[in-house]
Amino acid sequence: MKTILIANPKGGSGKTTLATNLAGYFAGRGGRVLLVDLDRQRSATDWLARRPDALPAIRGWNGQSDRKAMGETRPDWLVVDSPAGMHGDKLTNALKRAERVIVPVQPSAFDMAATRHFLDALRAEKSVRKEKIEVAMIGMRVDARTRAAADLSAFLEEAGFPVLTLLRDAQIYVQAAGEGLSLFDMAPSRTAREMEQWQPLLDWLA
Repeated sequence: MKTILIANPKGGSGKTTLATNLAGYFAGRGGRVLLVDLDRQRSATDWLARRPDALPAIRGWNGQSDRKAMGETRPDWLVVDSPAGMHGDKLTNALKRAERVIVPVQPSAFDMAATRHFLDALRAEKSVRKEKIEVAMIGMRVDARTRAAADLSAFLEEAGFPVLTLLRDAQIYVQAAGEGLSLFDMAPSRTAREMEQWQPLLDWLA
């Protein structure tokens, strides 16, 4: 089982968008996927409830259901949508179970400030210092034409962790979430531009 932790203490940073789309990607490739929803808002759990039965199956666990049922899935991939505000012992415990950590960040001063503190906390973790866990960053909802995007690029260059890709601010993400879909469940003609942006992340996970 491989565990991917999507983490940033700032609410609304794009964690659930990444988690649900990654779960859809792995399921579409035939993997047994468990999507762990630790956010109080339960957005990933709601997404799973909307997911059409005809699509590749994804199991869900939100911390309240039976742990035995969680264990029975024996997943190939564990995708963890972490809660806002995760730090301290909760962060340390989450890292113990992860092979990869993805840190999404949006192009706003508030998001970058919160992420800066979180990256400092990550660097202080023993598993990260000793490179037992791979950490990478992704820009979310980026409009390349804006000053905010330029500020985000400068921030990412100084972050000290690999920057995999910048995902654009597109309505296709909103549409997919509302229908319980990932981008990888949709017609390629609708997602061609997004697939180009996702490919560096998928290559990193491979």
